[in-house]
Amino acid sequence: MDGGRFQGTAYGRQNATYDASLTEVGPGTPCGEWLRRFWHPVALSSDCTTRPKKIRLLGEDLILFRDRKGRPGLLYPRCMHRGTTLFYGKVEDEGIRCCYHGWLFAVDGTCLDQPCEPEHGLHRDVARQPWYPVEERYGLVFAYMGPPEKKPILPRYDILEDVEPDRDLRAFDNGLGTGGNGPGLTPPCNWLQHWENIMDPFHVVILHGTFSGTQFVDDMAVVPEVTFESVPAGMRSTQVRKLDGGKVLRRVTEVMVPSLRLVPSPVLEPGPSNSIGWTVPVDDTHYKILNVAKMKQGAPASRGSLYDGKRWSELTPEQHQDLPGDYEAQVGQGAIALHSEEHLATTDKGLVMLRRFLRSEIERVARGEDPVGVIFDPARETVRIETGNFFSS
Repeated sequence: MDGGRFQGTAYGRQNATYDASLTEVGPGTPCGEWLRRFWHPVALSSDCTTRPKKIRLLGEDLILFRDRKGRPGLLYPRCMHRGTTLFYGKVEDEGIRCCYHGWLFAVDGTCLDQPCEPEHGLHRDVARQPWYPVEERYGLVFAYMGPPEKKPILPRYDILEDVEPDRDLRAFDNGLGTGGNGPGLTPPCNWLQHWENIMDPFHVVILHGTFSGTQFVDDMAVVPEVTFESVPAGMRSTQVRKLDGGKVLRRVTEVMVPSLRLVPSPVLEPGPSNSIGWTVPVDDTHYKILNVAKMKQGAPASRGSLYDGKRWSELTPEQHQDLPGDYEAQVGQGAIALHSEEHLATTDKGLVMLRRFLRSEIERVARGEDPVGVIFDPARETVRIETGNFFSS
């Protein structure tokens, strides 16, 4: 007999589960309430127009629009009068008018007109469409979906301030960071599967560096010496690679609350990073990435083709097998990764630290405390970023 050496088939395995406290983002869920204490980008400013746009964020369906005076608004989609969607509303100077009976709502939900009611609504001043505050910065529209009395300041980030004369500040929504480059890409998996990936530098060597050929540059395939450390509002990974010719690359990546992904250029452009991405939770099983970057004037935003002259979105299933990237690996974990099936090892230290940090912050909010990283003092509104590629001899 083999003494059990070849036992352990898939037969009879227990049903796998995921950690709901870290992954479910809807109203009233532990992670969802934590996320609602921060500002989140919802769309490019250029996509916020006088044509109403459907938005899904943190498991809620909303309508984004810009009134004809230029003010952005984010409203609950069902008109408070009879419940039809404001997606078919007409945007006017002062707000959006419902297509059904013409009730007019300002960007803050205030009801301004009820045309079929006596005197255009004798009690319209007490009617208010549910809404969320929005602000614009860096070419993005940000929304705050948490308790009004806890609304923090919308942060600034040092690497996106003081733009050099030869560069432009550009916001884009083209799937960069997911392996794709198509506008509005929403990978069908939980946001955490991508966010925690930033604290897994070892996958770069295998997934991006050797498994499907070098996807970035050859130096990224060198196994690094890695250290992880906590920062005031997240985590930092420092990867040291000893390169040919005696050069040493120190590559620093970070994650910051609520969903910032801070990854320096994969083509190893030296110096501090010039971009920020947000891993925005759409709902429990989808996310999207919005990016802002300081780019040289005239430079294209896209990374171009990835395979045989084709864009990522144009690849066949067989080509995706030949050249898997972050999208394939993370979506391949399932709609929500089954944490009970994981067998974490020493190289997963960063991932474990990040999950512990996230869990402690969710518990902090559940106790009624403020999470780390929310800013209420205008003197502290600018956040420092340490991400970058740094070379030495």
